[in-house]
Amino acid sequence: MAGERVERRLAAILAADVVGYSRLMGADEVATLAGLKTIRREIVDPAITIHKGRIVKTTGDGMLVEFASAVDAVTCAVSVQDRMAENRDGATPKIAFRIGINIGDIIIDGDDIFGDGVNVAARVENECEPGGVYLSDDAYRQVRGKTSLAFDDLGERSLKNIDRPVRLYAVRSASFSTEATPAVGEKALPLPDKPSIAVLPFENMSGDPEQEYFADGMVEEIITALSRFKWLFVIARNSSFTFKGKAVDIKEVGRRLGVRYVLEGSVRKAAGKVRITGQLIDAVTGTHIWADRFERDMTDIFALQDEVTVAVVSAIQPKLLQTEIEMAIRRRPENLTAYDFYLRTLQQFYVTTREGLAEAIRLAHRALELDPRFGLVAGLAAICHMQSILWGYAIDPQFERNEAVRLIRLALSIDDSDPDTLGRGGAILSFLVGDREGSIELADRAVALNANSFFTWNSRGWVYKNAGLPEQSIRSFECAVRMSPVDPQLYQALAGMGYALVELGRFDEAIAAGKKAQRLNPYFPPAHRLLASAFAHLGRDVEAQEAAARQLELDPSFTISSWIARGGQSNAKLMMEGLRKAGLPE
Repeated sequence: MAGERVERRLAAILAADVVGYSRLMGADEVATLAGLKTIRREIVDPAITIHKGRIVKTTGDGMLVEFASAVDAVTCAVSVQDRMAENRDGATPKIAFRIGINIGDIIIDGDDIFGDGVNVAARVENECEPGGVYLSDDAYRQVRGKTSLAFDDLGERSLKNIDRPVRLYAVRSASFSTEATPAVGEKALPLPDKPSIAVLPFENMSGDPEQEYFADGMVEEIITALSRFKWLFVIARNSSFTFKGKAVDIKEVGRRLGVRYVLEGSVRKAAGKVRITGQLIDAVTGTHIWADRFERDMTDIFALQDEVTVAVVSAIQPKLLQTEIEMAIRRRPENLTAYDFYLRTLQQFYVTTREGLAEAIRLAHRALELDPRFGLVAGLAAICHMQSILWGYAIDPQFERNEAVRLIRLALSIDDSDPDTLGRGGAILSFLVGDREGSIELADRAVALNANSFFTWNSRGWVYKNAGLPEQSIRSFECAVRMSPVDPQLYQALAGMGYALVELGRFDEAIAAGKKAQRLNPYFPPAHRLLASAFAHLGRDVEAQEAAARQLELDPSFTISSWIARGGQSNAKLMMEGLRKAGLPE
């Protein structure tokens, strides 16, 4: 009827069909049908259920599936194709699927769906290679940077009965791609949209088979630890270990695995000690980025394995991020993407000046304009708004407070299992909302998900400091420093540790921590407040007044009452007392 309201919604649509279905049926109808039923029962239907899809309709050789999330649709499709690749090695007919994915507006009619969103998905599937997964440009924008998958840009295609060209992207997966491990001279795998690394098996230089197990176990632990950083694409152990025992060219490894960075190393046992060397290499240019040597007593082999893993990961993780940021700021502006803006945001975020933080907020929001579902950048934007308030930069503190809470809720709604987002959520609940229990819960979850991260431990330290638990706060900050002793935000952990030490009356130790933080970043206001209070408690009035003067240089409108109003200071009683003694305005 003309006046009837049409129900619509935005959805991710997966279209799949069987390659050469008529030929397979003609060759062996019974076996083909039996094989398809087995595949549906054991592979396809369970994957759809796990990834929260809804089967809209099936035909003899295909199906249409609706998902609320493009990420769920793509990960479901890759899971199916990976399992299908295993099936092709079995005795059943060589059944293969083509899968196409689009995200768009659809029309709802009972249990069925129609519309351009469905039509494009079907046409994308028609273009797909056997065993592959193709995405429309709309779907690709929703998953870019949110999975560990790599993609090929296939360019624009004119699709049948679609009035506009559609840019297509192919998912690259070692289990179903025909070019997963190209030989020398063949097309290299494209680099993912985020930093990518492969950890090669470490060479056993000892001639002792026992050290072989140790080296392999350590590499597996390093791979696992790196995989917890969701901004990092890490090649799985099975792919890395295909190079075990082989003389390799690092650039060729990068080409074959589709990664920018390669970590390699060696293990040597001598005189009751184990010496491990490691080096991080840019596989595109062959440049050495980092190298180090670790020597430990050969006592508890598993404790040693854990110790070296922490040392390696804590050294290379910030180095990787620093290298990526440097590359991003060298790119021409016309080549920028949402991820480039994210990296540029980080670079300004680390500066902590008024101008740097304002630029970080601008860049973060620019990234969100390009990709409104980029959870990492939403969380980073939230913490930037929070710091603008805490450091006295905010012109409209209530607006910035609302933005911080809005953006962290958005980030958590996109991915509430990302450790960095949970850490940022804990900090915002602690400083801006005053939710003691909620902030501790988020901070603890962040550390549980990634105990190798400086950021998660640093966030937990501030949360516990604000909660009035200084001893636990100090332990968290100590873990942060151990995880990343060269982290660009190390001054934050040191200042936080100093705040907790003040509340415990350990003023000399607080001054030592504050001075280190001040040396690392002279523009960080909390370090100067910390020193002003700690010096004043010890009666070192001249030094307390110098630190107070520097605080007022950085934050001319600072008062103790406004600092309390900014949030998170309800348990900082000795800190406030010291600020008053230092002469800072009430």
